[in-house]
Amino acid sequence: METEPVRRRRGPQLEAALLAAAWDELVEVGYGRLTMESIAVRGGTSEAVLYRRWSNKDQLVLAALEHRRATHPVEDPDTGSLRGDLIGTLTALSEARAAFFAVAAAAAFSGLQAGTGLTPAQARDRVMEADPLPPVRAVYRRAQDRGELDLARIPPAVLAMPFDLVRHDLLMDLRPPSEARITAIVDELFLPLVATYSGLSPRER
Repeated sequence: METEPVRRRRGPQLEAALLAAAWDELVEVGYGRLTMESIAVRGGTSEAVLYRRWSNKDQLVLAALEHRRATHPVEDPDTGSLRGDLIGTLTALSEARAAFFAVAAAAAFSGLQAGTGLTPAQARDRVMEADPLPPVRAVYRRAQDRGELDLARIPPAVLAMPFDLVRHDLLMDLRPPSEARITAIVDELFLPLVATYSGLSPRER
């Protein structure tokens, strides 16, 4: 019986496969027991191939975490309202990132960072997606198009706040915030601030 020839992986395809193997190994055995050798075995390659791309275990693990986050984007539901969109987006964020934050936090507490050349804060920002808010999130652009808010009047810190709180809860509890918690963030904190900066009267809110 003829078999198909094995295709050699190259370039981006190979790198993506190795990063996926590193993520799987990290999830299965944890940062402390993970080695360049174990990743090479799981990825079906040699340690030399890994070392040509990443100089040490920390750099490879950091790249694997970033790759995992980039290849598993958070759902962006369009419900027709700012409140519905934000609750849906925060719920999707918490569900999509809970396992990621648990793995990343365990790696960080086990010593990830020493071999990356980054400060602890820089490593945290890269791993935990604590980078500055993108210019304007889609959920806010849609709300502005519907006339629900004026982005020019809302401080960036207010726009970032719901996402920062959910990330904080994920990092502290390593599980998704409850539906009640997400609803409270939106209804009791975010929307009143938006109304305040929009200059709405209590009746208009």
